[in-house]
Amino acid sequence: MIKTFTVLLAYQCLGELIAYAGNLPIPGAVIGMILLLASLSLRPGLASAIESDALALLRFLPLLFVPAGVGIMAFAGRVAHDLLPIAVSVVVCTALTIVVTALVGQGLCALWPARAASLAAPTTPFASPLHADGNTAPAAANIEKVDTP
Repeated sequence: MIKTFTVLLAYQCLGELIAYAGNLPIPGAVIGMILLLASLSLRPGLASAIESDALALLRFLPLLFVPAGVGIMAFAGRVAHDLLPIAVSVVVCTALTIVVTALVGQGLCALWPARAASLAAPTTPFASPLHADGNTAPAAANIEKVDTP
C-alpha cells in the first residue's frame, strides 16, 4: 500500500511541479494524472504492481465527497437562493458532457474501426450476477446472447 501511495503521490507532485514551473493554467493534479496514464500505458508492469492497492484506495473515495456536502449544508441559504441557476448549469453541463463523450467515442471508433468492432461484438457470453433462483453467488450463471428478429 505504501508503494502505491508513493507512486500516486509522486505523479501528483510531478504534475504540480510542471504546472508551477510552466505557469500553466491546468491544475497540477490533472497533469499528474495524465503522466500516470501515459506511464501505465507504456509500462504495463507498473499497472499490475499498483492495481490491487489502488483498488483498495478506491473504497475510500466516498470520503472525498464529505467536504462538498458540508459546504452545501453550511451555505444552504445561498444554495436555496441560487437554486435555479445551479440546477440549470448542472443539467446543461451534464447534457454537454454526454454529447461530447458520445462524439469522442464515435470519433475514436471511426479512427480505429478494427478495435471498435472487437469491442462491439463480445466473444464471451454475457454473465448474470444472479443464479436462476435469484440469489447472488460468486460464480455467475452464463446467459447466451440471443439475436432477435
